[in-house]
Amino acid sequence: MSTAQRNYGVSHLGEHCIAWLIRHGPSLAFPEQRHRQTREGFLLRTAYLLLEDGRRFDGDLLGAEALALGEVVFNPCMSGYQEVLTDPSYTGQLVTMTYPLIGNYGVNAEDRESPVPQVAGFIVREASRVHSSWRSEEGLDEYLGRHGIPGISDLDTRALTRHLRSEGAMRGAIAPADMPAEEVLGRVQNHPHMEGLDLASGVSTVEPYEVAAVGDERFHVLAYDFGVKAHSPKLLSERGCRVTVIPADTPVEEILSDPPDGLFVSNGPGDPAAVERAEAAILGLAEADVPVFGICLGHQLICRAFGARTFKLPFGHHGGNHPVKFLERQTVEITSQNHGFAVRGGVGDEIPGAPGLRLTHVNLYDGTVEGVEHRIFPVLSVQYHPEAAPGPHDSRYLFDTFIGLMEERRGS
Repeated sequence: MSTAQRNYGVSHLGEHCIAWLIRHGPSLAFPEQRHRQTREGFLLRTAYLLLEDGRRFDGDLLGAEALALGEVVFNPCMSGYQEVLTDPSYTGQLVTMTYPLIGNYGVNAEDRESPVPQVAGFIVREASRVHSSWRSEEGLDEYLGRHGIPGISDLDTRALTRHLRSEGAMRGAIAPADMPAEEVLGRVQNHPHMEGLDLASGVSTVEPYEVAAVGDERFHVLAYDFGVKAHSPKLLSERGCRVTVIPADTPVEEILSDPPDGLFVSNGPGDPAAVERAEAAILGLAEADVPVFGICLGHQLICRAFGARTFKLPFGHHGGNHPVKFLERQTVEITSQNHGFAVRGGVGDEIPGAPGLRLTHVNLYDGTVEGVEHRIFPVLSVQYHPEAAPGPHDSRYLFDTFIGLMEERRGS
């Protein structure tokens, strides 16, 4: 390309940019201007993240000006931050997004996985002060502030993530800069660890509610809510299921008195060992030949119901880039994951303590158990999120597999 051609290209591009600015300039919200309109003096609000080992990261306060305590974890997703914020599985956690720019497309009511943010706090490298999308209803800073969620930006999330990978997930706090670090560190070190915490009861629905089937109703599915995301009942309803979402403390007698066509055991936060009330219902319905399908925490609860054991991962599995091998098909799925505990695996396809279960899926990063099925009963579960909100849709076939189990039961 000649110099004249290059100059013409630049000039031609410049003309288009100027024309676009003339048309749209009056409605634009430039960073400094919009920023000062929405939150006066934002850049003066400094904060810091303090980890339980004393490591400190300084930055700018985002969202609510308050102290946030929780387990610090990281998520490498490039987008989907609103789904992350509203995922009940993140209850009690300070979530670090490793992608450097977060908030550029704003927040809207349609993409949420629960009515309000569930994270304890939010950590980003750069929080965009301009949200540009026709679907956007408000900015990230305003959204977090409106819901009382503290966050922090303009810190080195790469260094933080490398620290968590080498030392493991740990307790931490987001604090306004004027709060004494000694006081905050004491609060952090007195904050409970995730082991032994039943967080599911705090995010479960209080009253049952229904999600109607799309089109003709084919099946009635009970969804045990331990922190269910909106997309799971939605995908079942799109497959002709009327879904009744029930509280986590629903008595097993009530469930067994009128067995559904299938039982869905949802995702959720906390330690599965602290959530024992679902085990009787899972066993009762499985022995009654009712198909059971669980994901994430639900997968762990199903495995524990049949005798398996769970353990705490060093820094958990979070994000939408985890490769999982489906052993039967010898194929690999890229999956969305969000959990800090896992089922203890064994040799071959065996699950220690649960001879009735067979390993079906394995994590290609660390070899952990990612899926099981029962050798006799119509029961299957996976550790990851096949609804993938956010994330790849490689694993949505599992909802069809669950439908197939209900069809087989009805046919027999």
